[in-house]
Amino acid sequence: MSAEATNPASPGPVVPTAPRRRARPRLDLRRLGRAALLGPGARDRLPDAIGHVVDAHRAHHPDADLEPLRRAYVLAESSHRGQMRKSGEPYITHPLAVTLILAELGAETVTLTASLLHDTVEDTDVTLDQVRDQFGEEVRYLVDGVTKLEKVDYGAAAEPETFRKMLVATGNDVRVMSIKLADRLHNMRTLGVMRPEKQARIAKVTRDVLIPLAERLGVQALKTELEDLVFAILHPEEYEHTRELIAENAARADDPLTAIAEEMRTVLREADITAEVLIRPRHFVSVHRVSRKRGRLRGADFGRLLVLVNEDADCYGVLGELHTCMTPVVSEFKDFIAVPKFNLYQSLHTAVAHPDGQVAEVLIRTYQMHKVAEAGVVALGNPYTPGTEDPGDGERADPTRPGWLSRLLDWQRAAPDPDTFWSTLREDLAQDREITVFRPDGGTLGLPEGATCVDAAYAQYGEDAHACIGARVNGRLATLSTVLRDGDTVQLLMGQDPASEPSREWLEHAHTPAARIAIQRWLATHPATAETAAAGAARDLDETATAGAARDLDETATASAARDLDGTGAPAGSGSRTGGAADPVADAVAVRSASVGALVDLPGASGRLARCCTPVPPDEVTGFAVRGGAVTVHRVQCPAVARMKSAGRAEVGVRWAEATEDETAGCRVTLFAESFGRPHLLADLTEAIALQGAEIVSATVEPPSQQRVRHTYTLQLPDAALLPALMRAMRNVPGVYDVSRAQHPASAS
Repeated sequence: MSAEATNPASPGPVVPTAPRRRARPRLDLRRLGRAALLGPGARDRLPDAIGHVVDAHRAHHPDADLEPLRRAYVLAESSHRGQMRKSGEPYITHPLAVTLILAELGAETVTLTASLLHDTVEDTDVTLDQVRDQFGEEVRYLVDGVTKLEKVDYGAAAEPETFRKMLVATGNDVRVMSIKLADRLHNMRTLGVMRPEKQARIAKVTRDVLIPLAERLGVQALKTELEDLVFAILHPEEYEHTRELIAENAARADDPLTAIAEEMRTVLREADITAEVLIRPRHFVSVHRVSRKRGRLRGADFGRLLVLVNEDADCYGVLGELHTCMTPVVSEFKDFIAVPKFNLYQSLHTAVAHPDGQVAEVLIRTYQMHKVAEAGVVALGNPYTPGTEDPGDGERADPTRPGWLSRLLDWQRAAPDPDTFWSTLREDLAQDREITVFRPDGGTLGLPEGATCVDAAYAQYGEDAHACIGARVNGRLATLSTVLRDGDTVQLLMGQDPASEPSREWLEHAHTPAARIAIQRWLATHPATAETAAAGAARDLDETATAGAARDLDETATASAARDLDGTGAPAGSGSRTGGAADPVADAVAVRSASVGALVDLPGASGRLARCCTPVPPDEVTGFAVRGGAVTVHRVQCPAVARMKSAGRAEVGVRWAEATEDETAGCRVTLFAESFGRPHLLADLTEAIALQGAEIVSATVEPPSQQRVRHTYTLQLPDAALLPALMRAMRNVPGVYDVSRAQHPASAS
């Protein structure tokens, strides 16, 4: 698309960016459009108009059947005869210009036929039935879709339900929106005949709705010129300043991009890589953005270098040669070939430094990638080729529809009401940057910048994400509110409860339409449950934590918890600290010898299990003598063991006693459970413990922090052999992501 733009407020073209190499000029649709519309003959005859469309079409589709185009032109010209545009030109110039834009982008014959006829049903006596009879159902469908879009008010007062229906029609065939975007581009080019206030209103609608749609459909050639035209209307002073910068740079004799491009050609030629190196001038808005980011602009800032090759593998060959033979700016490298953007865009992005310090951005892609990068969905061809099966339900499914448009259809079906869909869509259109995150299975998720784990969950699982209980980001546990960054690896932790409920708080962290609409839909259909969940989450977690687990446990366990967690758990004064020195006995739990089952190699000494690690058979254990003729028994891996050994404390041999059939092998153990907060979690966890035959001696639940909850349970088991099964059962409770044996480094000093 040409970088020049017409100032709608004044006649004549703005000084264009000077072309830097004429080997492969960018498409100049304005020049071609004017030549086609005016031609060498009189305006009312336009003898060359359809000829320019045909020539442009043949360049992309040399074997296309041109008869439908000729017949469509005859019908459109006769139907619009006598109608004039506000610019004073015959009305037929408008559908011809729109069709020429699409032909230059590579649209197939059916799209061009519908484009020539797109205003006939709206503005003339031609009916949809006539269109179908003469050109077929496919053309009729496209004309009908564009006609409906013409009736939509895209402004702030737009009727959400009407707009939703229009986008649904567009979503079922992207060619409808392609015609609409080309239609808007030609109207914007000729907007100068309208009043300034109307120019501004149309420009704002184009900026807020149609330019983001063009971006998401990948039609960069239309998007960039629309941006420049909107820029000229809404920011005339900044536009004029940018135009002057571009004109000044074009008049310079020395051009660093030319020198760098020639150096690249030499490098690639010596590497025997067939490639074409072009200089692509930045369009007005792009220059303006760079100037705001970098301040004073230098010659290399006014364009990019484009390297075109034949095969995907050649892209990486070019990259390797450039990074080897030139000075790369590694931080600028991005691979959109391995991970394409959501709008089908593929390229390698890098940058190389010139000896004078200037940096040139480089785009590397194949010719096919370039075609798609410029024309997006327009370049994908006819989705209704022979052999495509009719879905049979009246809907026209488009197999080439990009992911964003597919998701749009999902949003509108799931939205609880049109207003929700409209507001969510507007928010999504305002997001102009995307990140890519990776799943553990190697798949990827495309998300808007600022997306969180909540968004990733709904992008991957849809409404099943209601059961998400947490995430790991780059291998580390993270809350669902964690903001993701480009390149992160996200593993979503899913609960097993089919009746799982999303939290109302998730709405605060949801940035994608898929997430917001799914959560809002659930809340709208479960108002009572949602209200209970909002209030109950704090009651089940926060209040329970501060008041203790008493209400969910029995009163006896609560009393026992107070005794056990107050000091040593032994009678007052037992194992107390003396002389201000830390004594491990203060962290030991006295138990019956039959329960301990530990034999110590110290005559007359009794064994006590250390609470800091609560060993049980068959743990490997060791002991340390303490005051009162006792030996505290620790697991060998306990941090307290290492500290006492480094302090010179002598170890006492300890071994587990062989229990007789009459003796109990019961033991007491302390477990930590880490979980994500959710309603009824405490009840489910204590039930799982009880089903394993364990008795809860004491329990504490810390107040929730960052949606995570830490539980501490001291449990009495009838048999130490039951411990592994107990820990597995606790881990299987939805919301629990880890269960571990007690390790208290601080208390075991």
